[in-house]
Amino acid sequence: MAVGTRADVGLIAHLMRRAAFGASRDEIHELAEQGYDAALERLMNPPDEGWPETYLARRFHYEQSGMLTPQGGPAHWLYRMITTSAPLREKMALFWHGIFATGYPKVIHGKALSDQIRMFRRYGTGRFDALLLELAKDPAMIVWLDNQDNHKGAINENWGRELLELFSMGVGSYSEEDIKECARAFTGWTLGNTEYMILRSMRDSDWPYGRISWHFEYNAEDHDEGEKTFLGHTGSLDGEDIIRIIAEQEATARFIARHMYHFFVADEPPVPSWPYTPPRDPEAIDTLAQAYFDSDHDIGAMLTTLFNSDFFKAEDIRYQKVKSPAELVTGILRLTGEFDRPRREILDRYLQTNFMGQMLTNPPSVEGWHQGVEWIDTGSLIERINFASEQLGDADKPGVSAMIENILAQNAASPQALLDACLDQMGAISVSQETREALMRVSSSVESLADRVTHLLRLIASTHEFQRA
Repeated sequence: MAVGTRADVGLIAHLMRRAAFGASRDEIHELAEQGYDAALERLMNPPDEGWPETYLARRFHYEQSGMLTPQGGPAHWLYRMITTSAPLREKMALFWHGIFATGYPKVIHGKALSDQIRMFRRYGTGRFDALLLELAKDPAMIVWLDNQDNHKGAINENWGRELLELFSMGVGSYSEEDIKECARAFTGWTLGNTEYMILRSMRDSDWPYGRISWHFEYNAEDHDEGEKTFLGHTGSLDGEDIIRIIAEQEATARFIARHMYHFFVADEPPVPSWPYTPPRDPEAIDTLAQAYFDSDHDIGAMLTTLFNSDFFKAEDIRYQKVKSPAELVTGILRLTGEFDRPRREILDRYLQTNFMGQMLTNPPSVEGWHQGVEWIDTGSLIERINFASEQLGDADKPGVSAMIENILAQNAASPQALLDACLDQMGAISVSQETREALMRVSSSVESLADRVTHLLRLIASTHEFQRA
């Protein structure tokens, strides 16, 4: 197959920024040769990577072995995002983590949170029904929304309310009575750790085994078997019935479609505004919602529809989404090649992500993070630019060194050609004429060619376009 045209390269680069964490020049051009359909297929159905790095990382870092601390699990996840050959799988875990936001300060159990991310990785592109069922049984979520305190005759509505409001349908699609009936249906869905045969009075203790061995347990004696009416359905409904009914709702399809559009295509306002603010592109939401029903609620089918759509491929949405700190840091570190093996510095990089405003497994509230331009304020912007320019201006890092060698080998005939070579090496980036002129003006003061290349890489990393996807 012929080498892809410049337009093909630009579209592939756009796909990799949104569906992955960006890509190197060689990866993008290789995918362009194969064509867009093949590139998307590789993202959607990657070969089973096995990822032996799990064992290397956990042997190298004691915190990533037990994953009990606030830092161990998310640092391990960051390392996986940097090194994985299945980036869309990690991107979807990040997508669901932002919706089903669960945090350490209340759960106080790093391993349970890491287990939840693994669950997102496993079920994140399958049927939405299955994902919700796993979420309802997830120990971190049970504790986060107090379902261990949801008892027959004494319901706790936290899980039922957020399941409907923030996880599936959105405000205005149900009644307060539906919330109560939902809570009744999930009574008895709790935690257990009886395989260690510890005393029941120690079930919720921190040590020695209480939290380490958390798992889902159904307590039939504590489940309300009475008749319930939920969203017009009446019977002795249990949690699985509730999830089946939720997944069949038009409101659910449109809610998930809007989240997907917001994450992969263009920024929407924060979720609390959705009942009062129409979607940015109603036809796109219609298309994605139809894909949800046509595929029997399959998230992977919705993604395929989205990535093949004209609204995703349109040039006017490129470089319009502000990268989240996790996306920015991961994309940069995949370029620099710093983590060719487990290194202690992964904890430093994770902390730098925190300084930019995103602490993985510790969202600010049950709403998750407000994204888009809300990632940017005076402090976080300085952190982002300093991190990007420092990392991509460090010629001692193998990926940066390779980029510099490749650029110099092209013997660029003009300053403009040199800039184009730098932009290509950093992920086939396109910049505005205003940005080009600024880059040329600042870099022209550097006399040494090698130094000018390094300087350009640092400058490009701080541009509006590089900081966005």
